[in-house]
Amino acid sequence: MPRIQAGSLSLNYVEHGSGDNVVLAVHGNLGCANWLDLALPLLPADIRIIAAEWRGCGDSDKPEPDADYANYSMAVHARDHLALLDALGIARCHLYGHSTGGIIISHMLLDAPERFGKVLMLDPVSPLGLKLEASQIGVLTAMKTDPDVCFAGLASAAPTLFRPETMVAGQMPQFNEMTASAQRDLFKKIIERTRVLSDGIWFGTPHNLGHEWDRGTLAARMDEMTHEHLILYGKLDYWIPREHMDAMVDKLPNARLEVFPYVGHSMNLEQPLLFARAFSDHFRGASA
Repeated sequence: MPRIQAGSLSLNYVEHGSGDNVVLAVHGNLGCANWLDLALPLLPADIRIIAAEWRGCGDSDKPEPDADYANYSMAVHARDHLALLDALGIARCHLYGHSTGGIIISHMLLDAPERFGKVLMLDPVSPLGLKLEASQIGVLTAMKTDPDVCFAGLASAAPTLFRPETMVAGQMPQFNEMTASAQRDLFKKIIERTRVLSDGIWFGTPHNLGHEWDRGTLAARMDEMTHEHLILYGKLDYWIPREHMDAMVDKLPNARLEVFPYVGHSMNLEQPLLFARAFSDHFRGASA
């Protein structure tokens, strides 16, 4: 995967397709560009997709986190992605964000609204932010240090890949018989990729999402995000509350929601063909 100097640091990215119809893809927390590995080959070749890796993730630079994690805030991640577009010479494009990538995109829309066309969000952290309980922070700590706990924790982000009776506390999730070998292999690869994450990601992201929730600054400006939004939401999502999606549709000037009853938090991994169809339909022929 290529790396490019974007502002003060070097960011890693994957590129698929070509042409003037450009989509910047922003992954979620604990993530990397690999979350799109199954979907990218299914997407149209005439859509140029740039899937970047945040600071602290994948093969991008990993600055030492500040004591208050300020250098891993959502606003900083947004500025990093704007710097990436500058470095690539992309003046205007569309945006796709998964999970925490959604709130990063929201910051980008306010920072440089003229640079973006359509927006697609997959089970996003909304502009409201997200407040995790102390017990959930404890789970993240355990996930960082114990690969089995990490496997179980991330299984909740793709629940339809696993046998439901094994998705309970105290058990190790087991893949169901319908899960393809490519999905199993990619999930295991994603677990391995969490081993390289910076503490600015493991602990800085929940810290900063909590600040977003407490301040409410971004949420109060949703009426300024006039770009066309399509929000895809899996009804089996254990991570993001459905009411946050409803709040986005209510407060954003141009947003619609599609709910999928048999998908969890990660359609791109759980049902890549379904995701590719929604992505292609939204962005095909769109003018940025």
